Amino acid sequence: MTHFPSHFSGPTLGEVGEHRAIEAIVQAAPSTRNGDDAAVLSHASPNSQGVATTDMLIEGRHFSVDWSTPEEIGQKAIVQNFADIEAMGARPIAALLAIAAPPETPLSYLTGIAAGIAERVGSYSAELVGGDLTSANELVISVTAIGSLGGSRPPLRLDRARLGQRVVAHGRIGWSAAGLALLRAFGRADIPPVFGPLIDAHCAPRLNPGRGVIARATGATAMTDNSDGLVVDLSTVARRSGVGIDLHSADISPDELLFQAAELLNADPWEWVLSGGEDHTLLATTAGEPPSGFRAIGRVTKGDGVTVDGAAPAYTDGWVSF
Repeated sequence: MTHFPSHFSGPTLGEVGEHRAIEAIVQAAPSTRNGDDAAVLSHASPNSQGVATTDMLIEGRHFSVDWSTPEEIGQKAIVQNFADIEAMGARPIAALLAIAAPPETPLSYLTGIAAGIAERVGSYSAELVGGDLTSANELVISVTAIGSLGGSRPPLRLDRARLGQRVVAHGRIGWSAAGLALLRAFGRADIPPVFGPLIDAHCAPRLNPGRGVIARATGATAMTDNSDGLVVDLSTVARRSGVGIDLHSADISPDELLFQAAELLNADPWEWVLSGGEDHTLLATTAGEPPSGFRAIGRVTKGDGVTVDGAAPAYTDGWVSF
């Protein structure tokens, strides 16, 4: 059973009913294509393909109502889905939202989630174009993201890393895991303000729009996002491509903020970097220089699996659903 913070007042979903709740979502995340039986999207431009992905967030497993505002939950739901679109080298154009929520959920909480979604899709010039709402014992959010892959270059598949290429990254690595560790240790109210960026990285991750498109346009061949852990996600690329990946410790070393958090928690910041996940950092391979906004973190090598400076990584675990 989900227990919502007491400061959310006003009518609940059980009191207002499905139709009024849907109307409130549409008002919080408006779209000219939302509100009918199905959304009609613009026809893809010539020489382009559609791209689609979906992810769920379950209260208590992927987020906590005690730590995150509803706006942050909506933002996180979009970023983790749009990151998968970007990882193909595509441009996100629309999202669908399905929510299962307890009847006692405050309507204001639901509209807060929708507002967070609207903020993130807006930064991509995308829209929330439809979805579904139903009753459940716990809060579950499912987003389906739709993208467009234009041009003649192939998508950035997991199986296209090639020997000798650079491994490059766009975004922080290890910040989300550090933020989660701090939240578990202190709760949000008691965390020292200096660690605010780490908390934000976990509760409302950000991804600069368009970096996947730029990487594909400038010659990247394979890409994924750091959702399950750096070693786990790059191991998938290595296995699917039939290569090895060697990361350079100097290029992925924890920054000062991670070291400060680790000292406070008596933890090893390398565990957050290597196995933390949920940063949604874009990880790609390319034969050329790192694309704009990316930095080199390693090389594609012979062999299999992921190494760090030629040796087995200190941490290999990551996020698994079961």
